[in-house]
Amino acid sequence: MHTVRRRRSSAPAAVLLAAVFLAGCAGAGGSGGGEPELGPVEADPATAGLSFPMDAYTDTEAERIRMGQVQQTLVSRCMARYGFTYEPVRPAEPAEPTGGEGAEDRHRYLFGLADPVRAAAHGYDKSAGSGTPAKPAAPQLSDSAYVVMNGEQPGARGGTAPDAATEEEAAQLDSGLTAAGQKVPAGGCAREGYRKLYAPTRDSVDLLFAFGLASEAHDRSKQDSRVVDVLKKWSACMDKSGYGGIRTPYDVVDKLGLDEDKAGPKAVTAAKADVACKRQANLVGIWAAVEKTYQERLVDEHAETLALYKKQREARFKLAASLA
Repeated sequence: MHTVRRRRSSAPAAVLLAAVFLAGCAGAGGSGGGEPELGPVEADPATAGLSFPMDAYTDTEAERIRMGQVQQTLVSRCMARYGFTYEPVRPAEPAEPTGGEGAEDRHRYLFGLADPVRAAAHGYDKSAGSGTPAKPAAPQLSDSAYVVMNGEQPGARGGTAPDAATEEEAAQLDSGLTAAGQKVPAGGCAREGYRKLYAPTRDSVDLLFAFGLASEAHDRSKQDSRVVDVLKKWSACMDKSGYGGIRTPYDVVDKLGLDEDKAGPKAVTAAKADVACKRQANLVGIWAAVEKTYQERLVDEHAETLALYKKQREARFKLAASLA
């Protein structure tokens, strides 16, 4: 038996508490075109307390780590069929929370830096305190193991080997490769592990479908007049704080030339002003309320596909439980 080792990593996030509610702003339009009406608008909410419709269709950090382990288990079982022992290393445990941070905050940077504690401690350094290990090197494979893992010969031009989008389709596709007297699956064990977990049948919804809808809602929210207005207020506040010409929170690091020192004194000072201006304008509260309405609209528009996606996601969790 040959041994192949691969390491995986994890990246925890912070958890904060939610704040109080205010009366919402009103806009034009319902579920169709135009700007949707807003529900309650929170006053300066902590990002960890934010909840969006698409959260029901996306994995938490713990779930992502678990699914990564399951995928690696499926790859291991595939490699074993050909006489190779594949031994993925378990992901590192999350770092202990520091400076008032918790273990999870999936929306921490959705509207740019928003946590005053993190701003004062780390500036714009997103990796600080995350406990994320360096990305592991690719496993060293013998030529025969490489064929089984990747479904192509060493040195082959990437993307030219036969592959399939789903496991159902892969069953009908000949990779043209054999090992240990058996056909190598299309795309190799790496692709088989993915397909068995995320694309077993022809009706499997793309893994990134829910993420794509959330991204679309965010893009739509950027054009909403209420977000445009609150960004102008935030920008004017930043100007008064000595940081002129910055239109959005996503531009701060680049505009101020902080890429090489995101946690230094200059970055920390700017980060504190940034968060203070967000609070003064209630940027997070208003933008979150706007974004929620666009997510609700997209959930309604894609209800049938999302229902199938949710059913398939639950099936993945059941598969994970069966492999435990």
